[in-house]
Amino acid sequence: MQRVCLALPTMRPCPGTIVDLAEEAAYAVATFGAEVHLLILDTTTAADFAKNADAVASLAPVPGVFVHHLGNEQQRAFLLGVARRSGAADPELLLDLMLPQAVAYGSCVNRLFLGATALGCTSAHLRNDDFDYQVVDGEKMFPIHHELLSIGKPAGEALAGVSSSTLDPADADKPVMLVSAAFMGELNVDIGEINELDPEVYRDLVRLWTPRVWTREEQDAMVDISFKGAGTETFDSAGSVLGVPDIWDVYMCNVALDHRSYEVLPLVPALRTIGSDYALLHALVHAKLPAVIHRRHIVNYYTPERRIGAGFVAYQLRFVKMLLSMLYLYPVYGQMIDLGPSGLLDERHELKVEPILGLVRSTIDLDRDVNEQCLDEVDRLYRKLGGKYVELADAVAAQRQQLLDEAREDAERWAVLIEAWAPMVAAARERGLGG
Repeated sequence: MQRVCLALPTMRPCPGTIVDLAEEAAYAVATFGAEVHLLILDTTTAADFAKNADAVASLAPVPGVFVHHLGNEQQRAFLLGVARRSGAADPELLLDLMLPQAVAYGSCVNRLFLGATALGCTSAHLRNDDFDYQVVDGEKMFPIHHELLSIGKPAGEALAGVSSSTLDPADADKPVMLVSAAFMGELNVDIGEINELDPEVYRDLVRLWTPRVWTREEQDAMVDISFKGAGTETFDSAGSVLGVPDIWDVYMCNVALDHRSYEVLPLVPALRTIGSDYALLHALVHAKLPAVIHRRHIVNYYTPERRIGAGFVAYQLRFVKMLLSMLYLYPVYGQMIDLGPSGLLDERHELKVEPILGLVRSTIDLDRDVNEQCLDEVDRLYRKLGGKYVELADAVAAQRQQLLDEAREDAERWAVLIEAWAPMVAAARERGLGG
């Protein structure tokens, strides 16, 4: 029986999402005969945790569905136990990389990966706490349908579960490590208001996210598609494609990953940084491993706390940190492309961690003049918008040195975690989730 992990990280009350995910888990059991572990890693405070716990308690038991709801202390105990069992010289450092005090999107997904490993699952199916399913003819379009048709299978066998293929016959023996769809609805980065206020400022700001070595035309093309997902595209039962995907067709908010990918390479444990959880997808795509792209897109929406007051400033600072992080990530992604399958994959068609670790280490001491200039431009653009964006510019200016230092430190933290990851994965498998 296929044992899979349907995984939800959350830092807010989301009882409706929990109920929906339990329904998706039950669908997977009924349709595919899978054993589904719904893993909810919850870093909310006591009152909000209780709301999520009530939602879990209200779920009707379903044979084949196992629900695990872990709060901060349970996660801390699990992770510290794994770090110690891994033989690490500094278990507390690894705990900080996995469960830091600050918001860290890559860290929360890394915790899910270790949890899935501890549960003995062969794949992780990632969802967010701010989405809805598409509904077609009264039925929810669960992404796990396409995911379980293909994930982990040799690509030649996965052909039977898709409607079309661009697969090179020479890749038929390679495993499908990745299945993804996109999202509809609001931008997946909450900067749409900037576009409404001043489209030119929006374009200049997003252009700061693009590779500096690109031409202006290439940068503008990237601006046009960034953060928009599938737009208004809707479900199409004939829309699943097997082949080597474009990086723009894969999204961490709607993805399944085979354990042979995430048990090799952890995500970037960057602090206060949007977009830090995409490195593994880049590795899989640039290694030209087969994947399935389908059209059971989720519907993205925003939660209100990120648009006003301190929540607004905190979220926008994460966007600024994302801009700075690209100084360290783009060289890694570009050299992954140069390495290609021969440099990134072993004889079993699985990722090799050593060359990736070398790439990450090579970025740590890059000259950060580019990031200094980026913050100058961010300051100019925010002040041009006026209103609350002037206050945001002041907040960025006050934290300028910290932001620059954190961006570099995030690259260092990733290198440390990559080196420690294999022993941690082995320790999680030995320990199990419950102790």
